[in-house]
Amino acid sequence: MLAQLGYVAFCADIYGKGVRPKDPQEAGPLAGKYKSDRQLLRARVNAGLEALRQQPLVDPKRIAAIGYCFGGTTVLELARSGADIAGVVSFHGGLDSPTPADGKNIKCKILVCHGADDPFEKPADLAAFQSELRDAKVDWQLIEYGGAVHAFTQPMAGNDNSKGAAYNEKADKRSWEAMKQFFAEIFK
Repeated sequence: MLAQLGYVAFCADIYGKGVRPKDPQEAGPLAGKYKSDRQLLRARVNAGLEALRQQPLVDPKRIAAIGYCFGGTTVLELARSGADIAGVVSFHGGLDSPTPADGKNIKCKILVCHGADDPFEKPADLAAFQSELRDAKVDWQLIEYGGAVHAFTQPMAGNDNSKGAAYNEKADKRSWEAMKQFFAEIFK
């Protein structure tokens, strides 16, 4: 979908060669390894960014990173690492703020698309995330989609909000449009 919009699309493999969790039960511990070691996560995503920069069709001054769920957490950590990119977009990513002082490293603009009813994001974490960005004077946006829970962009998540993760077509489409508007702003 990104390529259809005219962008070069590149996916960083955070887990490593041949590591492919088959279900959420396998993915959870793998993601947890990186969520508990943010420096390792930052090293992995920055290695991916450097590989992207080497691609002949890439303009190194016009790079953004997007991520869904664990990927959303990952792109926020990319920003916190001080990466020289134009922006990041997190779709239903983890919004905790384990080292709030790292917000001062953020050089890019941030768009967060979040399910307003996501039970996996604690209100205290959301408040700490917002404080981190405010304190660091980051240019950021947080869009909360009413009636949406975690994984709102994923049709395979089903449609039962009581499970905590479910597809929400309106939020999915609205968040994609928000990302496109964000890109129009940062790449003008």
